[in-house]
Amino acid sequence: MLYAILAYHEEHIIQSLSEGEDGQLMTGLLAVHDRLIDESKMGPAARLGATELAVTLRGPGRGVVIDGPFAETKEQLLGLYVVDVPTRDAAVEAARDLKEANPSAVYEVRPIVLYIPGNAIPLTDAGLETVRPKKRPG
Repeated sequence: MLYAILAYHEEHIIQSLSEGEDGQLMTGLLAVHDRLIDESKMGPAARLGATELAVTLRGPGRGVVIDGPFAETKEQLLGLYVVDVPTRDAAVEAARDLKEANPSAVYEVRPIVLYIPGNAIPLTDAGLETVRPKKRPG
């Protein structure tokens, strides 16, 4: 069964990491990714850009675009993983491995009830400028 593992964190903490600290964090997470890939359990994963670059679409009809996600939470959604494991317990175990690599993050495990793979998307690394964007004038 497919499960989504949603990664939440206090964004300001991640943005305050040096490139070296961020690299060390990613090395630990990528070790978990590689193991899950080797076990044929890892699907797509994504690290999201800064919430200040996000927009939210709300309202009736075609909706209105509003700056930011405006989540009413202390932590922000900063990434997600899709894992293919037989049980929720196995998905929780994968999330525990990610938590071990990133102890201050919060991981939510949810079953995926519909998955549409769409076209294959090549590996993309937009770089840290989307994690730590430069301040916009204004």
